[in-house]
Amino acid sequence: MNEIISLLQNHRSIRKFTNETVSSEQLDAILTAAQAASTSSNMQAYSVIRVTDNGLKNQIAELAGNQAYVSECPLFLVWCADLHRYAQAVHRHGDTPVTGNAENFIVATVDAALAAQNAAIAAESLGLGVVYIGGLRNKPAEVSQLLGLPQLVYPVFGMCIGTPDQEPLQRPRLPREAVYHENRYTDNEGAVDVYDESIRDYMKVRSGGKVDTTWSKDMAAKAQRPREHMKPFLSSQGFEVE
Repeated sequence: MNEIISLLQNHRSIRKFTNETVSSEQLDAILTAAQAASTSSNMQAYSVIRVTDNGLKNQIAELAGNQAYVSECPLFLVWCADLHRYAQAVHRHGDTPVTGNAENFIVATVDAALAAQNAAIAAESLGLGVVYIGGLRNKPAEVSQLLGLPQLVYPVFGMCIGTPDQEPLQRPRLPREAVYHENRYTDNEGAVDVYDESIRDYMKVRSGGKVDTTWSKDMAAKAQRPREHMKPFLSSQGFEVE
């Protein structure tokens, strides 16, 4: 086991931070790591926005579902899928149309995710903690307006970074046989049964016995909140998701 694998396997989301700031040197290391991530055809189809204005952070925290740690974290980044810069580059050399077609949408979203994960790993290697904020997609149009996002750009998620002020339990993951296949896809409902019990035990410990739930029950609840508004929002930003 090397240090990098150990770091990866010990990941947990941090939602409470000390008041210690993230230094400019730490931020530079985090962003340099992000830019070193793999990217499709060297498009680098993402942008990251640091939000330093407290009033703006408070508005985003509210839009993201009143998540206080967005307001309180020392460093808040918004990771965006960005085809706007790609279009600008293409138009320097002719009038080839650039659209947010399905392939470009996937490329930009994956590029943003890969860069963000590199940033998260870099931050954790510096002794910092992180948590992703998918709640930005609760009100993506409002977040985009606050951040001045142009056409062909959308906020994929936010990221809180800072010095951890908590040591949460590590949430168990699905059994390997649920996610790993060889040669062809195979269903394994039994693995979900096992995982349901793992999550039930985890939640009971985490909540001091107050919460009794399972993974499948949580997923059923999530399915009732499908964020159907994302399709018209992405269309309004120039992404072809019909």
